[in-house]
Amino acid sequence: MVAETRGGHSPIPFIQHPLIATPAPHMNLDTSHTFAQTQDREDPLASFRNGFHIPQFKGGDCIYLCGNSLGLQPKSVVTAIENELDTWKSMGVEGHFKGSFPWFHYHKFLKPTLVELTGALDQTEVTPMGSLSANLHFMLATFYQPDQHRYKIIVEAGAFPSDLYALETQCLFHGYDPNTAIIEVSPKPGAHILETTDIVNCIEKHADQLAMVLFSGVQYYSGQRFEIGPITEAGHQAGAMVGWDLAHAIGNVPLSLHQDEVDFAVWCSYKYLNSGPGGTAGIFVHQKHGGNTKLKRLGGWWGHHEQERFHMKKGFKPITGADGWQLSNANVLSMAAQKASLEIFKQANIDRIRKKSLLLTGYLETLLMKLSSESGVFEIITPENPEQRGAQLSLLFHQQGREVFQGLKEQGVIVDWREPGSIRVAPAPLYNTFEDVFQFCEILKRLIE
Repeated sequence: MVAETRGGHSPIPFIQHPLIATPAPHMNLDTSHTFAQTQDREDPLASFRNGFHIPQFKGGDCIYLCGNSLGLQPKSVVTAIENELDTWKSMGVEGHFKGSFPWFHYHKFLKPTLVELTGALDQTEVTPMGSLSANLHFMLATFYQPDQHRYKIIVEAGAFPSDLYALETQCLFHGYDPNTAIIEVSPKPGAHILETTDIVNCIEKHADQLAMVLFSGVQYYSGQRFEIGPITEAGHQAGAMVGWDLAHAIGNVPLSLHQDEVDFAVWCSYKYLNSGPGGTAGIFVHQKHGGNTKLKRLGGWWGHHEQERFHMKKGFKPITGADGWQLSNANVLSMAAQKASLEIFKQANIDRIRKKSLLLTGYLETLLMKLSSESGVFEIITPENPEQRGAQLSLLFHQQGREVFQGLKEQGVIVDWREPGSIRVAPAPLYNTFEDVFQFCEILKRLIE
């Protein structure tokens, strides 16, 4: 794979670009315990924590700051799954068309909230289905159509390995060498953040040979939130298709996929969407493509015209919209868990979730910056600009990071470790508190000392 870098050996300040919004200053909040207690008392979303099961540690709640890896279980999940188990028990196959939520249409019950979370135009642009990596392959089967002139793919350096594996194997499937077809855009030497201007410049540089741009909505390792609108526009101006992996973005930050003219997007649901390990994933397909039933795709019977699905005849006729990329009938028990979680999002509202997230992550950042400057043991590699991140801060340790991570676990703090040396800390607004953040930083301080 080709890696693109730029000159310079120090972090570069944010460069204004016609397509790029002006950054907001980073937060500098009161670091006192009193501030945390006051914010928790006044938090309009505080009651939602009671709707989740918090893992226990020595007779009390642990400090769970790992929602970016696996979200906690909503208490309503048990009832939702039991309802479908009861339908299966009492009706058998008739549950496909009878019961409270007939299985034949089950995916449709999740759509309204997915529209809100993705910024889709309507329910035709989204559908829950499959798993993230499989869905990415299905999308690439349609939207990556290389030829001898246009075959290159631009992706961020250090993208999640599964995305890279999908791109590598798609290139090989079409007869292209991944080492020359895939261009990885890297931050400037000495920097951890990838500037939007560098991404746009790379797109423009390879415009004549570019077939695909694929980026993460929020980068899994650094926690950087990429600017979907400007990057998508630049890709389209170059004549490429543009797709997004929203695994760490959906349920974390507001999205406007339809307005941003995104061609397609994929996501999983077990992180911020709290749908359980391996929960049903989902796709977005823009209306301009969803209505084109002539597009190449890998078909299956659940993507076939709904009114003719049980005619059992050959001749695939895709449903208009994202549903036309479905392959199999719904994994109902998994979707029941997601449906329960999405009902919480509907009540909480993604804009209110984001408002708390900005403050909660800002408080965490202020405490950690103080500790970092005093100890010199780690640095925060997630952008300081709150608009360029979600609910995650990544701490790059210069020494003994593994030991600190293990020490946190032994103190009842659940975060996660990512090679080569980062502890990712993610306060999820639906169930994390300012007290969680304060106590985490107190424990971290003692371990470092």
